[in-house]
Amino acid sequence: MSEIPYNVGEGPATRVSLSLPEGTAEAIRRRVGKREFSAFITEAVECELRGQILDEYLADYERRQGPISEHEQEHARRVFDEVFAEVFAEEGQWPAAD
Repeated sequence: MSEIPYNVGEGPATRVSLSLPEGTAEAIRRRVGKREFSAFITEAVECELRGQILDEYLADYERRQGPISEHEQEHARRVFDEVFAEVFAEEGQWPAAD
């Protein structure tokens, strides 16, 4: 393990061993191809890590500030929707499901 602390998505690539159910691996290969397999896994893992970090932050926030009201939750949904709409406008549409 490196002495330098890297954030999610940072640092040089490192080789790891990963076991997946064959059906999952085949679905990934069909969707992105063999050459993009690692990039797909990296993006999925980073997304999961960021989601867990956000969940931990929100749980900590609620411990310190109290529950988030329905109004605040709806406002947060609108903000997220606006941000995601901008991202997808720049990057294109969601890919079609198979």
